[in-house]
Amino acid sequence: MSMSRRGGPTRRALLAGGAALAGTAALGVGPARAGFGPPLHGLSVFRELNLPPDYTHLAYVNPDAPRGGTLSRIASTWAFNQNPSTFNTLNTLVQRGDAPAALDIIHDSLMRRALDEPDAVYGLLAESVAVSDDGRAYRFKLRQGTHFHDGSALTAHDVAFTLETLKAKGHAFIRQAIRRMDSAQAEDDAHVVVRFAPEASRSLPQMVAILPIVSRTYYETRDFEAASLEKPLGCGPYKVGDFEAGRFIEYTRAEDYWGRDLAINRGQNNFDVIRYEFFRDRDVAFEAFKSGDYRLREEFTSRVWATGYDFPAVADGKVRRETLPDERPSGAQGWFINIRRQKFADPRVREALILAFDFEWSNKTLFYGLYQRTASYFQNSDMMASGAPSPDELALLEPFRGKVAEEVFGEPYLPPVSDGSGRDRRLQRAAAKLLNEAGYRVKDGKRLTPTGEVFRIEFLDDDPIFDRVVQPYIQRLKALGIDARSRTVDAAQFRKRLNDFDFDLTVQRFAMPATPGEEVRTYWTSDNADVVGSRNLSGIKDPVIDALTQTLISAANRAEQVVAARALDRVLRAGRYWVPHWYKPEHTLAYWDIYSHSGRKPKYGLGLNRTWWYDADKAQRIGLSG
Repeated sequence: MSMSRRGGPTRRALLAGGAALAGTAALGVGPARAGFGPPLHGLSVFRELNLPPDYTHLAYVNPDAPRGGTLSRIASTWAFNQNPSTFNTLNTLVQRGDAPAALDIIHDSLMRRALDEPDAVYGLLAESVAVSDDGRAYRFKLRQGTHFHDGSALTAHDVAFTLETLKAKGHAFIRQAIRRMDSAQAEDDAHVVVRFAPEASRSLPQMVAILPIVSRTYYETRDFEAASLEKPLGCGPYKVGDFEAGRFIEYTRAEDYWGRDLAINRGQNNFDVIRYEFFRDRDVAFEAFKSGDYRLREEFTSRVWATGYDFPAVADGKVRRETLPDERPSGAQGWFINIRRQKFADPRVREALILAFDFEWSNKTLFYGLYQRTASYFQNSDMMASGAPSPDELALLEPFRGKVAEEVFGEPYLPPVSDGSGRDRRLQRAAAKLLNEAGYRVKDGKRLTPTGEVFRIEFLDDDPIFDRVVQPYIQRLKALGIDARSRTVDAAQFRKRLNDFDFDLTVQRFAMPATPGEEVRTYWTSDNADVVGSRNLSGIKDPVIDALTQTLISAANRAEQVVAARALDRVLRAGRYWVPHWYKPEHTLAYWDIYSHSGRKPKYGLGLNRTWWYDADKAQRIGLSG
């Protein structure tokens, strides 16, 4: 799962579902082993594989794409401990430090996602996988000839070491997501068996299968958890090349890459060099793009998209703008409210904060009307709740009547719609009324908590460009008597404060997978609320949400999962755990016209690094080299 903070970074075993996977004998690639079903070339939660065992390439790539040139860009997605603004370590799989975006490109995994399918993964390091008869064990067979960049063989022992180490010492997101993986054991050099707990989600095997694999021998002499700028040993299509901590990093093609000619890789990994530039200020980053210091950016600032692309290179046709559909679930972006803090414990207080944010004014005045309001944790998908609950939803919700807000059994909560003036008194009055009812009354012009302290709110961020959004919001909060302010800190401090839950409100976006699985537990379940580095930023601890999450990720089929997601969405929205932001169902890209792509964007991703290529003819036409 990838995560981004402005709308830009990401994965998905079991119960009775393993047996269903084992039943996909038509997809087998060899004879079955005792106790296991037939070997499979791919996995999908609900047996939805589009590609046959003898497929030649993914549908959305150009299988004959040329190779060469450099892709230079800034980050738009990231994962684990990666930071889009700076970096001080080249160890991306642990909690410590800030790693550069895309560092995982130096590692391969057992299998790889097909981004035009909801959750399907196909063999990469693994030639095949077989599922045990009870659905609780997956036996991966590695391909012959797999090796690390130093030429050492990559074996099942490396896979087992990696998975067990990540479970014990990996980044909090990884540890929490795979903690229902019971064990990973190498049978021999070519076979590793991964076993899962009975309560593991149906999608956990896929998540485990796409985790980066590292060398056991390499870490025999190194601290796995250390923050280090030593170039790590990988096994993927790229190596770490030149870099300057906090400024840039280059990933250079591994010429001896073992998997270059695999069907899963054909038409991919086309650039000789992928270079990321790092800027602490977004306006400075845009000026650098205009000057050609880097050549591609995904634009997340509506003001810049609407007004900034009037420089000569655009007029001359050297810089191209392109809008591509984003059909992924938009997920949740907003100011997450830290309910670990007593001042935010009352949901009426949190709803007052929602009422005080004037999205309509912001969209009209600041965003040039480019966005739509987010209401749901499953926005832009069929898993978003709407209208009255269906009979199937009610069947899931009725056992919790009396334990959840009554509104859960009616229309789901929607953020208010203002008059767009920026001073909608109706909403201000409604917010003040809720605060008063919660015991947060005004004295001498200041809003006080029930214990008599001044009600103070701090918005934490690491990018000053967001001030233009938060400052008008702060003024509306001040009109309610709230002592609101914003604080911008450096990227390292920001990450530490988020990891330690040392904030009042902060902006994040979590893009939901098309098939929600084990990873969504980390967003809102009780056992993740107090884990350092958890994505449960709000600190939600609700047994109803825990139970519905288990129902969601254990669903026997996609229809059941949709129903469970809608029921869960109603309960989450009733909690008022965040001030919802906005989304747009499209990618807005700007790039110097030296790149090409197949024109078949995958439904569940962009694939910039892997599927685009350097176009020498275009570069020559506009007078640029790669």
